[in-house]
This record gives sequence, C-alpha cells and structure tokens, in this order.
Amino acid sequence: MPDVWFAIPGNIETLTGGYIYARRLIDALPGAGWQPRLVPLPAGFPNPTPADLALTRHVFEDLPKGAVVLVDGLAFGALPQNILDGLDLRFVALVHHPLALESGLSEAETKRLHASEKAALKSARVVVTTGPDTARTLVSRYDIAADKIFVALPGTDPADKSQGHGDAPVLLTVATLTYRKGHDVLVRALASVADLPWTSAWAGSMTREPETTTNIRGMIKSHNLEDRIDLRGEISGDALDELYMRSDAFVLPSRHEGYGMAFAEALAHGLPIIACSAGAVPDTVPGNAGLLVPPNDPDALAAALRHLLIDGNKRAALANAAWTHGQQLPRWSDTAATVAKALSVAPS
Repeated sequence: MPDVWFAIPGNIETLTGGYIYARRLIDALPGAGWQPRLVPLPAGFPNPTPADLALTRHVFEDLPKGAVVLVDGLAFGALPQNILDGLDLRFVALVHHPLALESGLSEAETKRLHASEKAALKSARVVVTTGPDTARTLVSRYDIAADKIFVALPGTDPADKSQGHGDAPVLLTVATLTYRKGHDVLVRALASVADLPWTSAWAGSMTREPETTTNIRGMIKSHNLEDRIDLRGEISGDALDELYMRSDAFVLPSRHEGYGMAFAEALAHGLPIIACSAGAVPDTVPGNAGLLVPPNDPDALAAALRHLLIDGNKRAALANAAWTHGQQLPRWSDTAATVAKALSVAPS
C-alpha cells in the first residue's frame, strides 16, 4: 500500500470542519488503498512567521524523495514559492475554501493571500476541493485547470431522524464562533422574532476569535436574549448528536462556506435548514429542504425564521425533504475513494 504524507498545521484534534475532514479522511484512506502518514506543521498558518516557514521547509526536506504529499490548504495556500521550490515531492493541495475568501480580511490581506495561494496551487500536481463551489472558484479566479481538480465531498454518517422539542422549537446552530459564520446576523434576526416561542442552542468553539465572541455576547445581552440563546461551547460525539436529535431546525447564516459539514449533518438528522445563499451552501442544501436568504441580511433571515416558526406544516415538509436528501449523502468511504484517485494521478 503506497504512503501519502498528510501535512496539517496545528492540532488535528481541533473541532472544526476542516480538521474533522482530515481525521475522517485519515481513517478512511487505507480502505481506498493508501496509507496516510501524519506530518504536523506549525500552528501559525495561514499567517506563518519566518520561523514557521523555516520549520515547514525543514519538515518537507526530511520526507522521502518522490513522496506524494497531501497538504491542507490552510498551510499550502500561504506557502511562498521558495519553500516549495527544489523539493523532490509530489504535492497535492487540499482546499476547503480559498484563504482570500475568509470574511473580515483587509483589502491588502485579501490580495496577499490570493497571490500566495494562486502561485502555490500552480505548483501542485493536482488539487482536491471539498465542494463544487470551491472548484469553480479555483478555475475562475485562480486559473487552475478544471481537469487538475478533484471534488471530494465530506462524508456524512448515518443518523436517526430528529424528534424535535415540541411547542417551543429549538433552533440549532453548530459553528465555531467566527465572523464568517454570521452569528451577529443571527442575533439580530432572533431579536426580531422574540415575540414567538423558541430557544436557540449554539455549539462551537468560542475561543478562535475572542473579539468576535466578546462582540456576540454583548449583542445577546443588549437584545435581552441571554435566557433564550444557550451557548454550549465546543461539544462533539454523543452530546452533539443528542443536540441534533432534540432540535427542530438548523440555522446558520454563514457569509461563506466551502461545503458546510454541519449542514450535511443537519440534513442527515432530517432538520429543516435556514441559511444564506453564500458559497457552497446552495450546493449542499437542496431547495426543498431549507430556506436560503441573502447573506448579511438580518431582516430576510428574521422573515425566514418567522415563516418556519409559525408554519408547522412548512417545517414538517422541509424536514421530510431534508431527511430524504440526507440518506443519499456520500459516506467517508466515498470521500476517500475520490481522494485516492487524485493521489494516484499525482505521481504521473
């Protein structure tokens, strides 16, 4: 079984979609004919220090000559050309979503990351993306040839159908608390429907962007929603599955998504979805399973929430469609099979 050296920055146990994807891919790749070897990279990416870059170059130099190296896009897109030049390695880039499309960047940061990632991707033998929207973006904005890209959708585990909560619907949000995920828009929208019965449960790390977390806590307090928005923090496993099972709808107004694994998880549990038509969300959430509104529009989000909260028949119809679609989602063995095809092309 050939080896693939999987280079990942930071702590692979981090509970975000990208790291979950990496862990599940590592588990599934042997079944697709490849033996993954974890290569830890510094945690400073996508804003590495000179020391981070020097260490990364040293790590790459220590790998076997001619090795196939799968590099997570959080690091690969931020690598200067001098770190990649002269290495007898066959690089495969794994791109969840382009670094320059992260929300909240300055114009200078956006330009820097776009130029860096475009140059780095040119040096990759092939590119793996986690969704078709990212693939289209790499073709249109990064000049990457379409035949160089493999789309490996994240897998989704089978799940039981949500049982809901009853008279006061539980609105579930699962996302690391960052500006890109749009929690600020959600607070404003929830404040607009405070006259209706509901509670909102939020699961996700609150330490990734401390300033964003402080701002969101202040917004929740100013709108008198402290008793209605339950900040659960970072949870996983059975505790997270129980939260899905006890919820009535999934709400996440992301400003951009490369795929949106939490949306797929919600579909697998048969939860109706309210989200924004941003990035890959329309690819992930079928029209009959959710209500999509423009990003950065709390009024439109509030209108969708009100519709779902008031109309139980609509909520049930969306839930049934979500459940049907969720049963057809790819499994992690499918993800690994696609990545294996990309890895097989890399040495050629």
